[in-house]
Amino acid sequence: MNERYDWLLMILLGVVIALLIGYRLNRWLMSPSPDRLPGIPINERIPDHPAIGMLEEEGYDVVGGKVKINLSFETGQRPIHSRLFVDYVASDDRGELYMVKVSRDRMPVDWTGSGIRDRLMPFLLLYPECAGLLYIDMNEQVIHRLGLDWSDEEWIGNDEYNS
Repeated sequence: MNERYDWLLMILLGVVIALLIGYRLNRWLMSPSPDRLPGIPINERIPDHPAIGMLEEEGYDVVGGKVKINLSFETGQRPIHSRLFVDYVASDDRGELYMVKVSRDRMPVDWTGSGIRDRLMPFLLLYPECAGLLYIDMNEQVIHRLGLDWSDEEWIGNDEYNS
């Protein structure tokens, strides 16, 4: 009779160990990659600009000034260097951080899906832990709040494909 309990105990112990290994493996696979950027950098020097007043009127608190993000691309022949700039970092009343871009006359945003993707999506991909991006259009005096959402749906704009 004792052999029967020994086998039962060994099977139970094996199941518990397998579950523990599966849990730890899943946790390891779902953890953020260490080579990702470690959160948005905050520059404590905040130069005065009319955009700051607009942000404060909308309930945002500017917590950081201009941040330069250095990029390096390996092309196979030689590295190519570039950079992105975030004009400000702001937080809302819940403490969520937003990157802020101020409009430039020489670099207008085409407010279409592809225009936003090409011009503003790199910022949202660099720091996915941010709540989004605030784009301030100084000409129209408006703040656009952008977030990124992944979708598996196909978007077809032409009605002949919808049949």
